[in-house]
Amino acid sequence: MYVVELKRDGKRIYDGALALASQVWCMNHLFLDEPILFPYNCDPKIEIGQFQNARQEINQQVVDQRHIQVVRRDTGGGSVYCDRHGINFCFLADEATPDLYGNFSKMYRPAIDALKSLGVKNIVDSGRNDLTVDGKKISGGAMAIVNHRIYGGFSLMLDIDYDSMVQSLTPNEKKLISKGIKSVKARVTDIRSHLAPEYQDLMPEEFMQIMTRKIVGVTSNKDIKYYTLTDDDWRQIDELAARKYKNWDWNYGAAPEYQFEHDVHLANVGTVEVYVTVDNGKIKALSINGDFFGKGNHQELIDTLVGVKIRREDLEGALKNVDLNYYVNGLQKDQLIDLILGDKVPVEQAK
Repeated sequence: MYVVELKRDGKRIYDGALALASQVWCMNHLFLDEPILFPYNCDPKIEIGQFQNARQEINQQVVDQRHIQVVRRDTGGGSVYCDRHGINFCFLADEATPDLYGNFSKMYRPAIDALKSLGVKNIVDSGRNDLTVDGKKISGGAMAIVNHRIYGGFSLMLDIDYDSMVQSLTPNEKKLISKGIKSVKARVTDIRSHLAPEYQDLMPEEFMQIMTRKIVGVTSNKDIKYYTLTDDDWRQIDELAARKYKNWDWNYGAAPEYQFEHDVHLANVGTVEVYVTVDNGKIKALSINGDFFGKGNHQELIDTLVGVKIRREDLEGALKNVDLNYYVNGLQKDQLIDLILGDKVPVEQAK
Protein backbone atom coordinates (compact mmCIF):
# COMPACT_ATOMS: atom_id res chain seq x y z
CA MET A 1 0.00 0.00 0.00
CA TYR A 2 1.24 3.47 -0.90
CA VAL A 3 0.69 6.52 1.30
CA VAL A 4 0.06 10.00 -0.11
CA GLU A 5 0.40 12.73 2.50
CA LEU A 6 -1.11 16.19 2.19
CA LYS A 7 2.25 17.92 2.07
CA ARG A 8 3.84 20.46 -0.21
CA ASP A 9 7.58 21.19 -0.05
CA GLY A 10 7.70 19.03 3.06
CA LYS A 11 5.10 21.09 4.93
CA ARG A 12 1.73 19.70 5.92
CA ILE A 13 -1.33 21.39 4.42
CA TYR A 14 -4.54 21.84 6.43
CA ASP A 15 -6.81 23.12 3.65
CA GLY A 16 -9.84 20.81 3.47
CA ALA A 17 -10.69 21.77 -0.12
CA LEU A 18 -7.16 20.88 -1.25
CA ALA A 19 -7.42 17.59 0.63
CA LEU A 20 -10.51 16.65 -1.34
CA ALA A 21 -9.10 17.95 -4.63
CA SER A 22 -5.88 15.96 -4.17
CA GLN A 23 -7.81 12.73 -3.63
CA VAL A 24 -10.04 13.29 -6.65
CA TRP A 25 -7.02 14.18 -8.78
CA CYS A 26 -5.23 11.01 -7.69
CA MET A 27 -8.35 8.98 -8.38
CA ASN A 28 -8.33 10.20 -11.99
CA HIS A 29 -4.59 10.45 -12.66
CA LEU A 30 -2.50 8.42 -10.22
CA PHE A 31 -2.35 4.69 -10.92
CA LEU A 32 0.08 2.65 -8.85
CA ASP A 33 0.52 -1.10 -8.48
CA GLU A 34 -1.02 -1.17 -4.98
CA PRO A 35 -3.88 0.57 -3.13
CA ILE A 36 -3.32 4.15 -2.00
CA LEU A 37 -4.00 5.56 1.48
CA PHE A 38 -4.58 9.28 2.14
CA PRO A 39 -4.21 10.20 5.85
CA TYR A 40 -4.94 13.84 6.63
CA ASN A 41 -6.45 16.34 9.03
CA CYS A 42 -7.56 19.87 8.27
CA ASP A 43 -8.69 23.19 9.65
CA PRO A 44 -12.40 23.36 10.64
CA LYS A 45 -14.47 22.14 7.70
CA ILE A 46 -17.96 20.89 6.97
CA GLU A 47 -18.06 18.45 4.10
CA ILE A 48 -21.53 17.99 2.66
CA GLY A 49 -22.78 15.14 0.50
CA GLN A 50 -23.19 15.50 -3.25
CA PHE A 51 -26.97 15.62 -3.10
CA GLN A 52 -27.40 17.81 -0.03
CA ASN A 53 -28.50 21.43 0.20
CA ALA A 54 -25.74 23.33 1.99
CA ARG A 55 -28.09 26.04 3.29
CA GLN A 56 -30.28 23.45 4.95
CA GLU A 57 -27.43 21.40 6.40
CA ILE A 58 -25.38 24.12 8.08
CA ASN A 59 -25.85 27.09 10.37
CA GLN A 60 -24.36 29.71 8.08
CA GLN A 61 -24.05 32.32 10.81
CA VAL A 62 -21.91 30.02 12.96
CA VAL A 63 -19.92 28.90 9.93
CA ASP A 64 -19.13 32.51 9.04
CA GLN A 65 -18.25 33.60 12.57
CA ARG A 66 -16.00 30.62 13.24
CA HIS A 67 -14.41 30.62 9.78
CA ILE A 68 -15.47 27.06 9.01
CA GLN A 69 -14.85 25.94 5.45
CA VAL A 70 -17.76 24.37 3.54
CA VAL A 71 -16.90 21.87 0.80
CA ARG A 72 -19.20 19.65 -1.28
CA ARG A 73 -17.81 16.21 -2.15
CA ASP A 74 -18.64 14.13 -5.24
CA THR A 75 -20.23 11.26 -3.32
CA GLY A 76 -23.48 10.92 -1.41
CA GLY A 77 -24.06 10.64 2.31
CA GLY A 78 -24.50 13.20 5.04
CA SER A 79 -22.69 16.24 6.36
CA VAL A 80 -19.52 15.79 8.41
CA TYR A 81 -17.71 18.30 10.61
CA CYS A 82 -13.96 17.87 11.03
CA ASP A 83 -11.01 19.85 12.31
CA ARG A 84 -7.36 19.17 13.09
CA HIS A 85 -8.38 16.80 15.89
CA GLY A 86 -10.41 14.65 13.52
CA ILE A 87 -8.14 12.31 11.55
CA ASN A 88 -9.27 11.12 8.13
CA PHE A 89 -8.19 8.04 6.23
CA CYS A 90 -9.30 7.80 2.60
CA PHE A 91 -8.22 5.12 0.15
CA LEU A 92 -8.21 4.04 -3.48
CA ALA A 93 -8.35 0.36 -4.42
CA ASP A 94 -9.05 -1.61 -7.56
CA GLU A 95 -12.72 -2.38 -8.14
CA ALA A 96 -11.81 -6.07 -8.38
CA THR A 97 -10.42 -6.17 -4.82
CA PRO A 98 -12.17 -9.21 -3.30
CA ASP A 99 -15.02 -8.56 -0.89
CA LEU A 100 -14.24 -4.86 -0.28
CA TYR A 101 -16.88 -2.65 -1.84
CA GLY A 102 -19.70 -2.12 0.65
CA ASN A 103 -17.93 -4.24 3.26
CA PHE A 104 -17.42 -1.70 6.03
CA SER A 105 -16.39 -4.39 8.49
CA LYS A 106 -13.43 -5.23 6.27
CA MET A 107 -12.62 -1.54 5.75
CA TYR A 108 -12.64 -0.85 9.48
CA ARG A 109 -10.77 -4.00 10.58
CA PRO A 110 -7.22 -2.52 10.45
CA ALA A 111 -8.39 0.62 12.28
CA ILE A 112 -10.14 -1.43 14.96
CA ASP A 113 -7.03 -3.55 15.50
CA ALA A 114 -4.89 -0.40 15.65
CA LEU A 115 -7.17 1.33 18.16
CA LYS A 116 -7.28 -1.77 20.34
CA SER A 117 -3.49 -1.79 20.40
CA LEU A 118 -3.67 1.79 21.73
CA GLY A 119 -5.91 0.72 24.58
CA VAL A 120 -9.39 1.40 23.18
CA LYS A 121 -11.93 -1.14 24.44
CA ASN A 122 -15.50 -2.06 23.47
CA ILE A 123 -14.99 -0.88 19.89
CA VAL A 124 -17.24 -2.36 17.18
CA ASP A 125 -18.48 -1.52 13.71
CA SER A 126 -22.13 -0.74 14.35
CA GLY A 127 -24.97 0.00 11.96
CA ARG A 128 -24.51 0.66 8.28
CA ASN A 129 -21.16 2.47 8.28
CA ASP A 130 -20.28 3.60 11.82
CA LEU A 131 -17.62 2.73 14.34
CA THR A 132 -18.60 2.97 18.01
CA VAL A 133 -17.09 2.75 21.48
CA ASP A 134 -19.50 1.84 24.26
CA GLY A 135 -22.31 2.46 21.79
CA LYS A 136 -21.20 6.01 20.91
CA LYS A 137 -19.94 7.00 17.49
CA ILE A 138 -16.26 7.71 16.90
CA SER A 139 -16.23 7.28 13.12
CA GLY A 140 -18.34 7.34 9.99
CA GLY A 141 -17.36 5.78 6.67
CA ALA A 142 -18.34 5.89 3.02
CA MET A 143 -17.51 4.10 -0.25
CA ALA A 144 -18.16 4.64 -3.94
CA ILE A 145 -17.00 3.11 -7.22
CA VAL A 146 -15.54 5.69 -9.60
CA ASN A 147 -13.67 4.86 -12.82
CA HIS A 148 -13.41 1.19 -11.83
CA ARG A 149 -11.80 2.07 -8.51
CA ILE A 150 -13.17 1.87 -4.98
CA TYR A 151 -12.94 5.29 -3.36
CA GLY A 152 -13.74 5.27 0.33
CA GLY A 153 -12.65 6.24 3.78
CA PHE A 154 -13.52 7.08 7.33
CA SER A 155 -12.82 9.70 10.00
CA LEU A 156 -11.60 9.15 13.54
CA MET A 157 -12.73 11.69 16.13
CA LEU A 158 -9.69 12.01 18.36
CA ASP A 159 -11.15 14.94 20.30
CA ILE A 160 -12.74 17.41 17.90
CA ASP A 161 -14.43 20.66 18.91
CA TYR A 162 -17.88 19.27 19.74
CA ASP A 163 -19.30 22.73 20.39
CA SER A 164 -18.45 23.87 16.86
CA MET A 165 -19.70 20.59 15.44
CA VAL A 166 -23.08 20.84 17.18
CA GLN A 167 -23.60 24.53 16.50
CA SER A 168 -22.45 24.55 12.88
CA LEU A 169 -24.59 21.64 11.72
CA THR A 170 -28.39 21.61 11.58
CA PRO A 171 -29.19 17.88 11.64
CA ASN A 172 -32.54 16.40 10.70
CA GLU A 173 -34.38 16.49 14.03
CA LYS A 174 -36.73 13.70 12.98
CA LYS A 175 -33.75 11.41 12.48
CA LEU A 176 -32.49 12.19 15.97
CA ILE A 177 -35.91 11.85 17.58
CA SER A 178 -36.48 8.48 15.90
CA LYS A 179 -33.38 7.17 17.68
CA GLY A 180 -34.36 8.66 21.03
CA ILE A 181 -31.40 11.06 20.97
CA LYS A 182 -31.78 14.53 22.41
CA SER A 183 -28.62 16.01 20.95
CA VAL A 184 -25.74 15.27 18.65
CA LYS A 185 -23.38 15.18 21.63
CA ALA A 186 -25.29 12.24 23.07
CA ARG A 187 -24.42 10.14 20.03
CA VAL A 188 -20.67 10.66 19.86
CA THR A 189 -17.58 10.28 22.01
CA ASP A 190 -13.90 11.13 21.63
CA ILE A 191 -11.16 8.58 21.13
CA ARG A 192 -8.60 10.30 23.37
CA SER A 193 -10.43 9.56 26.62
CA HIS A 194 -10.44 5.85 25.70
CA LEU A 195 -6.72 5.60 24.92
CA ALA A 196 -4.26 3.93 27.27
CA PRO A 197 -2.56 6.39 29.68
CA GLU A 198 0.70 6.43 27.71
CA TYR A 199 -1.17 7.70 24.62
CA GLN A 200 -3.39 10.29 26.29
CA ASP A 201 -1.21 13.26 25.31
CA LEU A 202 -0.72 12.40 21.64
CA MET A 203 -0.85 15.32 19.24
CA PRO A 204 -3.22 14.79 16.28
CA GLU A 205 -0.34 14.35 13.83
CA GLU A 206 1.33 11.81 16.13
CA PHE A 207 -1.93 9.85 16.38
CA MET A 208 -2.26 9.99 12.59
CA GLN A 209 1.28 8.64 12.11
CA ILE A 210 0.74 5.78 14.56
CA MET A 211 -2.56 4.81 12.93
CA THR A 212 -1.05 5.07 9.45
CA ARG A 213 1.80 2.69 10.36
CA LYS A 214 -0.60 0.19 11.91
CA ILE A 215 -3.06 0.35 9.00
CA VAL A 216 -0.24 -0.10 6.46
CA GLY A 217 1.31 -2.84 8.59
CA VAL A 218 4.79 -1.45 9.31
CA THR A 219 6.60 -0.48 12.50
CA SER A 220 8.56 2.52 11.22
CA ASN A 221 7.83 5.49 8.96
CA LYS A 222 10.89 4.62 6.86
CA ASP A 223 9.17 1.36 5.91
CA ILE A 224 6.15 3.18 4.45
CA LYS A 225 6.00 3.43 0.65
CA TYR A 226 5.24 7.10 0.01
CA TYR A 227 4.20 8.73 -3.23
CA THR A 228 5.20 12.40 -3.07
CA LEU A 229 3.02 14.77 -5.08
CA THR A 230 5.15 16.67 -7.60
CA ASP A 231 5.01 20.38 -8.43
CA ASP A 232 3.08 19.53 -11.60
CA ASP A 233 0.68 17.36 -9.60
CA TRP A 234 0.07 20.27 -7.23
CA ARG A 235 -0.46 22.68 -10.13
CA GLN A 236 -3.30 20.49 -11.42
CA ILE A 237 -4.71 19.99 -7.91
CA ASP A 238 -4.73 23.77 -7.33
CA GLU A 239 -6.59 24.26 -10.60
CA LEU A 240 -9.18 21.62 -9.69
CA ALA A 241 -9.71 23.10 -6.22
CA ALA A 242 -10.17 26.63 -7.60
CA ARG A 243 -12.54 25.44 -10.32
CA LYS A 244 -14.65 23.25 -8.09
CA TYR A 245 -14.04 22.67 -4.39
CA LYS A 246 -13.36 26.33 -3.54
CA ASN A 247 -16.07 27.55 -5.90
CA TRP A 248 -19.29 28.84 -4.32
CA ASP A 249 -21.30 27.66 -7.32
CA TRP A 250 -20.31 24.05 -6.59
CA ASN A 251 -20.45 24.14 -2.80
CA TYR A 252 -23.69 26.10 -2.46
CA GLY A 253 -25.18 26.50 -5.92
CA ALA A 254 -25.20 22.80 -6.81
CA ALA A 255 -28.47 22.14 -4.98
CA PRO A 256 -32.02 21.32 -6.11
CA GLU A 257 -34.69 24.00 -6.08
CA TYR A 258 -36.02 24.70 -2.60
CA GLN A 259 -38.18 27.18 -0.72
CA PHE A 260 -38.08 28.74 2.70
CA GLU A 261 -39.74 31.50 4.69
CA HIS A 262 -38.44 33.72 7.47
CA ASP A 263 -40.11 36.42 9.53
CA VAL A 264 -39.15 38.96 12.15
CA HIS A 265 -40.82 41.73 14.14
CA LEU A 266 -38.83 44.96 14.37
CA ALA A 267 -39.90 47.75 16.72
CA ASN A 268 -39.49 50.58 14.19
CA VAL A 269 -40.71 48.62 11.20
CA GLY A 270 -43.37 46.06 12.13
CA THR A 271 -43.57 42.43 11.03
CA VAL A 272 -41.65 41.52 7.89
CA GLU A 273 -42.00 38.14 6.18
CA VAL A 274 -39.99 36.85 3.23
CA TYR A 275 -40.86 33.86 1.08
CA VAL A 276 -37.97 32.74 -1.10
CA THR A 277 -37.51 30.14 -3.84
CA VAL A 278 -33.88 29.28 -4.60
CA ASP A 279 -32.63 27.43 -7.67
CA ASN A 280 -28.95 26.70 -8.36
CA GLY A 281 -28.01 28.91 -5.44
CA LYS A 282 -29.83 31.97 -6.81
CA ILE A 283 -33.11 33.63 -5.86
CA LYS A 284 -35.72 32.44 -8.34
CA ALA A 285 -38.78 33.98 -6.71
CA LEU A 286 -39.32 36.28 -3.74
CA SER A 287 -42.19 37.90 -1.91
CA ILE A 288 -42.03 40.37 0.98
CA ASN A 289 -45.08 40.71 3.18
CA GLY A 290 -45.99 42.20 6.57
CA ASP A 291 -47.75 45.02 8.41
CA PHE A 292 -45.07 47.61 7.64
CA PHE A 293 -45.49 50.85 5.69
CA GLY A 294 -43.85 51.86 2.42
CA LYS A 295 -44.33 53.96 -0.71
CA GLY A 296 -42.65 52.04 -3.51
CA ASN A 297 -43.86 49.15 -5.64
CA HIS A 298 -42.43 46.01 -4.02
CA GLN A 299 -42.07 44.37 -7.42
CA GLU A 300 -39.26 46.79 -8.19
CA LEU A 301 -37.41 45.64 -5.07
CA ILE A 302 -38.11 41.99 -5.87
CA ASP A 303 -36.84 42.39 -9.44
CA THR A 304 -33.59 43.76 -8.01
CA LEU A 305 -33.04 40.60 -5.96
CA VAL A 306 -34.26 37.88 -8.31
CA GLY A 307 -31.30 36.12 -9.90
CA VAL A 308 -28.90 37.11 -7.11
CA LYS A 309 -26.81 34.44 -5.38
CA ILE A 310 -28.07 33.62 -1.90
CA ARG A 311 -24.97 34.88 -0.11
CA ARG A 312 -24.34 38.05 1.82
CA GLU A 313 -21.85 39.83 -0.44
CA ASP A 314 -24.04 39.39 -3.52
CA LEU A 315 -27.15 40.61 -1.71
CA GLU A 316 -25.22 43.61 -0.42
CA GLY A 317 -24.09 44.40 -3.96
CA ALA A 318 -27.63 44.14 -5.35
CA LEU A 319 -28.99 46.50 -2.69
CA LYS A 320 -26.09 48.95 -2.78
CA ASN A 321 -27.95 51.66 -4.70
CA VAL A 322 -31.46 50.81 -3.45
CA ASP A 323 -33.37 53.18 -1.16
CA LEU A 324 -34.86 50.38 0.95
CA ASN A 325 -36.72 52.85 3.17
CA TYR A 326 -38.80 53.76 0.10
CA TYR A 327 -40.18 50.22 -0.03
CA VAL A 328 -40.22 49.21 3.65
CA ASN A 329 -40.22 52.17 5.98
CA GLY A 330 -37.49 51.90 8.63
CA LEU A 331 -35.97 48.63 7.39
CA GLN A 332 -32.17 48.58 7.11
CA LYS A 333 -30.40 46.70 4.33
CA ASP A 334 -28.50 44.45 6.72
CA GLN A 335 -31.79 43.57 8.42
CA LEU A 336 -33.34 42.48 5.12
CA ILE A 337 -30.25 40.46 4.24
CA ASP A 338 -30.24 38.82 7.68
CA LEU A 339 -33.88 37.96 7.18
CA ILE A 340 -33.35 36.43 3.74
CA LEU A 341 -30.37 34.41 4.97
CA GLY A 342 -32.06 33.44 8.22
CA ASP A 343 -29.39 35.15 10.30
CA LYS A 344 -31.79 36.71 12.80
CA VAL A 345 -30.68 35.10 16.05
CA PRO A 346 -27.27 36.05 17.52
CA VAL A 347 -24.95 33.15 18.15
CA GLU A 348 -22.27 32.78 20.77
CA GLN A 349 -19.12 34.64 19.82
CA ALA A 350 -16.53 32.29 18.42
CA LYS A 351 -13.94 31.36 20.98
